[in-house]
Amino acid sequence: MISPPPPRRASAPRLPRRFAAVAFAFYMSAIMAMVMSAVITAVNEGIGPGYVPHVLAVYLLAMPVAFCSVLLIRPVVMWLVLRTVEH
Repeated sequence: MISPPPPRRASAPRLPRRFAAVAFAFYMSAIMAMVMSAVITAVNEGIGPGYVPHVLAVYLLAMPVAFCSVLLIRPVVMWLVLRTVEH
């Protein structure tokens, strides 16, 4: 006897395709701002007591700046890539 298929798991809602550039900017800026906050804090303050809270405090400032920067700079970067990469 053939068993019934497993129940489908509900998937998370997805953004419409037209928001792909904004989603890209959000994820890229979130990751890069965290990496840069951690590295710059480690270089300037060292890794010791209070390191993580200090990184998070710096990240709160860096993330919105990075997000806006990626949104604004992305078209310029795409233009440069199109002129640099063979297609």
